[in-house]
This record gives sequence, structure tokens and C-alpha cells, in this order.
Amino acid sequence: MPDDQITMYGTSWCIDCKRIKKLLGQNMVDFRWVDIEHDPEGKAFVESVNAGKQIVPTISLPDGGALVQPGDAELAEKLGLPEDGKLPFYDLIVVGAGPAGLTAALYAAREGLDTVVLERAVPGGQAAITEWIENYPGFPEGVGGVDLSQRMEEQARRFGVQIEFAESQSLESVGRYRIVHTDSGDYAGWSVLVATGSSYRRLGVPGEEQLIGRGVHYCATCDGPLYKGRDLLVVGGGNSAAEEGFFLTKYANKVTMAVRRGELSASQILKDKVLSSPKMDIMYHTEIKRFRGDKRLESVLLRNSETGKDQEFKTGGVFIFIGLDPNTQWLKGTLDLDDYGFVVTSHTLETSMPGVFAAGDVRVGSTKQVASAAGEGVTAALMTRAYLRED
Repeated sequence: MPDDQITMYGTSWCIDCKRIKKLLGQNMVDFRWVDIEHDPEGKAFVESVNAGKQIVPTISLPDGGALVQPGDAELAEKLGLPEDGKLPFYDLIVVGAGPAGLTAALYAAREGLDTVVLERAVPGGQAAITEWIENYPGFPEGVGGVDLSQRMEEQARRFGVQIEFAESQSLESVGRYRIVHTDSGDYAGWSVLVATGSSYRRLGVPGEEQLIGRGVHYCATCDGPLYKGRDLLVVGGGNSAAEEGFFLTKYANKVTMAVRRGELSASQILKDKVLSSPKMDIMYHTEIKRFRGDKRLESVLLRNSETGKDQEFKTGGVFIFIGLDPNTQWLKGTLDLDDYGFVVTSHTLETSMPGVFAAGDVRVGSTKQVASAAGEGVTAALMTRAYLRED
């Protein structure tokens, strides 16, 4: 069964097939894969080459010849390839080491997939900057965000996941291969999981960065329970600020909203909830100028944009809700994104590029919660496994 391209005949359980696939992938060699357990014609070809035996891998070459269970050196010599390959090559490239990415990598590695995780900063994502998480299963007393992130990272590494620190710059599809270009080199693989998460918009005022997780927060569900009986300040006047501010009244003694404009921009239903709540107050025409505090937040410097007067505002904690930006700048023009930049996926979490999946906060429709991000990571790993079996 000669062909005008390389054809590899094998089975899903064949270790040598996986080895040769990796060598071909490292060198970006175009080839056709035939699983003889599901292809009678392919099975017949293998038997014809091997005197009736089903020996895999059997490789059909463009010149009509065939190689049976070749070593890397033999195949590289026959095809004129460097034996050690050109690119780092993996079954799965996970971009992002948050809960979704680390969970997916863990499951993929346990399935025997050669997996690498690319992370531009610190593993853990938004969870790592959350002071205390009380709604993650298995921790009845709660768990620190840093602690949970470190546990996820350690567990992934224990199953052989490779974690590299690199910032992804673009994604490319070359035939059956997917290439992630980073600031520290290129990574090639059969499949990619985009789990780069999203970033809460920040005010960019003095003291904000230093006090994140120490009185300055971006997730009411995650950190609200820490402030039972305290007075809180919510920054923002849109739907998210109104929803999260109202949610915080479950725990706080009082919630004050600092709104830049002269009115709330939230929907009328949410406006009515906020304005009718005895535990909520609104400061209009109010801007945040500075967060003050050493080890923890102590006060906030506010300015009234109409009068120009400053006010020192004492508060137990500040929750900022001025928007969320997905970390997808490197994917523009490559994958389908919605109007806000979130990755569009199918029900199997596959993106518009076959073999590329997305999970967690970066995906359209995600719930922006640690537990659901981890769950999506599991789904993405299983969908990737199914994709690779079909390939």
C-alpha cells in the first residue's frame, strides 16, 4: 500500500508507535496514522509486509519501501532527520498553571500523556492571590490560596508533569501539529489546552499591589466570609459591583459602594436591590486615590470628583469590581473569541482550532470559581485523550 507520504501503522497501546510519533513530531514530519485495530485495510497491509504477522509499528515510505519497528537512529537516517529532533515535543501543551491547567495536566499525565505546562508567572492563577478559600471541596476549615496552589503543583509534578516558566506569544497550526511560540522558545505538540485565565482589572493606584490579599480583594465569593461583622468598601457601579456588593451583606455589617459617576450603571433590578438594602450605602462621584496600610489594609484615601476634597475612609476590606479581562491577547486572530476576548468553545471544550481546548476563567461561560475551573480541567484532559485516540 505505497503512498505519496509516510504512513505509520500501529495501535493505541503500542509504546514504540508513541516513540516514533514523537520523533516525527519533533521534526514536524507530515505523516498519516492508521490504527490497524480499526482499519481492516491497514491490518491487511501490515500482515502482507510481515509474512502474516501483525508487527507494529510498520512504516510505509514514499518510495514504496517499509520499515518495521525501526529504532530512532534508523528512522532518522532513512528520512534524513537529526535523531534528537528540533523542537521540544509533547502530547499535550497546557498554557497556564492555574487550577484548570494544573488539574488537566495531572489527569493527562495519569493517562500516560507526555505533558508540559507553560506558566508566565507563579503557578496557581487567581487562586494564588486569594487569601483564604472556604468553598473548595475537601477543606472543611478552608485553605489558603497559596497553599492550595502549591499542593496542586506538587501533585502534578509527582505524576511527571513538566512545568516551564515561559510567556506564550502566539499559537500556530502546522498540519497535524500545534506550536506554541513563547519568549523562551517554541513548544510543539499534538494538542494544546488554553488555561491562561483572566485578570481582574485593577485601579493602578498606590498601595493596591502590595495589599492584594491583605485587605484588597477581587472575589466576594472567595474572600467575603473572612469579613463577618466588618464594614466593607466596594469599588464599582456596574452589575458585578452591585451583585457582589449585595452578596457581601450576608457577612458584612455594612457595605459602602464607591462609584465614580453620579449614578449606578447596573441594571434596574440590581439598582433596586442595592438602594433598598439597609446594609448598603453609596458614595457617588468618588475615586480611589490610595490604599494605606503596612502588613494589612488600614484605610483608603477617597476623592470627591465634584468638590475635589479628599477623605480618609476606614474600612475592614475593599472589594474591587471594575471588570475582568481574559488573558487572550496572544490568541487574537488565531482562535474564535467573543466580543470581550474570552475563548469560544464547543460543549467538549474544543476551540475553533481542532486539537486546541480551553478551560477555566479564559473560556466563555466559565463561572470564575476554583472548583469549577478544576472540573473543567478534568473535562479538557479527557476530551484531549479522546481527540488523540482519534488522530
